Amino acid sequence: MPARVVAKLRIEKAGRGGKTVTVLHGLPRNAQFLDSLCKDLKRACGTGGAVVDGTVQLQGDLLERIRPVLTAQGITVKG
Repeated sequence: MPARVVAKLRIEKAGRGGKTVTVLHGLPRNAQFLDSLCKDLKRACGTGGAVVDGTVQLQGDLLERIRPVLTAQGITVKG
């Protein structure tokens, strides 16, 4: 894992049948890191999610819930 990780957050709705998705992008493209981060966030929020094209996508509008989880792991959050 790199020394300083900056995750950018955004909410997407387009092309998802009206469902809201929280997307983390700008993360290191390390499959093992992304998988474990996705698993931690899904457990913390009690929601579904997946790693897609180097981004972590979680079901629902979870910005406020995942910020403290990312900060606790030493990841800087923008957005």
